[in-house]
Amino acid sequence: MADPADTTVETTDGPPPLPYSLRQRKRSIAFFWTLFVIDTLAQPLILYFALRYGTSLSLNLVFSISTAALGGVSVFEYFYRLYNLMRSKSRARPLNARKSWLDFFQINFTIVWLILAVELIVGTVPTIPYIRLLAMPLPTVMFYFGAVHLTLDILRMSGHKAPFRISSTPQGSVMPTALYVLVEDIVAVDGGGGQSFRYALRKRYLSSPYFRRMLFEMNCFWAGGSLIAAAAITAIIFTTPINVAYTLGWSLPFAWAGIWTLITFPWVRAELRRERETWGLVQQNHGGEPFTDDITANPRTRMNSFQARILPFTNREKQTSPESSSAIEEPGAVHDNVGNVVADHNTRAAGDEENFVAAVTAEEGTIGAGGLERSASRHDHEITPPTNANHNTDPNQDLEKQ
Repeated sequence: MADPADTTVETTDGPPPLPYSLRQRKRSIAFFWTLFVIDTLAQPLILYFALRYGTSLSLNLVFSISTAALGGVSVFEYFYRLYNLMRSKSRARPLNARKSWLDFFQINFTIVWLILAVELIVGTVPTIPYIRLLAMPLPTVMFYFGAVHLTLDILRMSGHKAPFRISSTPQGSVMPTALYVLVEDIVAVDGGGGQSFRYALRKRYLSSPYFRRMLFEMNCFWAGGSLIAAAAITAIIFTTPINVAYTLGWSLPFAWAGIWTLITFPWVRAELRRERETWGLVQQNHGGEPFTDDITANPRTRMNSFQARILPFTNREKQTSPESSSAIEEPGAVHDNVGNVVADHNTRAAGDEENFVAAVTAEEGTIGAGGLERSASRHDHEITPPTNANHNTDPNQDLEKQ
């Protein structure tokens, strides 16, 4: 009799790769963020204290100068992105989008800059500038992006479709998780990944329920944390002495972002490693239609597993029916069934992969995305479901023991 522990059959295939490496771009990333921190953190504080206490300039003129000098790197980045998205032979714009269509991040970038412009003008125009309001630009950005990203995922969980094109996600498709859109836009345009990265990321996103779940949890972590941190910083700005409020308003957002980043890197590495581990296990088939953004697929990530251990009442599952007598009398049937499912799954997955890759179009170098969700829409409907002996197996049991 075969060992029941051997019922998990592994394959050599892993999740679709992402053709992008941060390690190869360490210098350019470090250079950009150094300039950004100098422009957004050091410059406002240095100009404020140097001009206010080192010169005889009026307070209104002090803030007029510091406000005019603010955001040079961000302004350059804005027009750099705009040019890359709208030029006629752009290889960075969203998949299958018109030449005049901006990506989702650029649209939000424009809106948040308009909000900040109003905020800075209102705070600077009075004879005695409203210093507390002038300390609010970074918390305002945190409020805006946190609210937008959290709203997007709430709509996704509620089953709403995309009301308009969201970067490479066509109108009427399943609402994408917000962090997926942010990663797609930033890497494709600012990071130089182009449409090849947009296509590779969409392929990974649609083919891996685990990857989608990880991005959803990470988005909740950043968006929820952004709203909470922004609220706390706002309370500090309006309850502390003016100089302290101005200093903390520009510095605390960077402290929060640094802490969240230190948590994110090991978290993502662990999740991607676990995604690879679960990819080749039959018992880790998380359900859902292959190559489709199926929100019903709910694989247990590390965050989900941790929550189940700490808050067990949030993980109530229906009890499965007892196994049939035939399944109990013939334990070897489990192996036969697993082998059949694996063979059937691999055969059909190969066909789905061919259909998926065929979604690429050659016109003007644009990579097709509209057909990605449709390329394997018939897949799950043709696969014979496993027997009760395999169906009742906990798909995360083996990894939880590890």
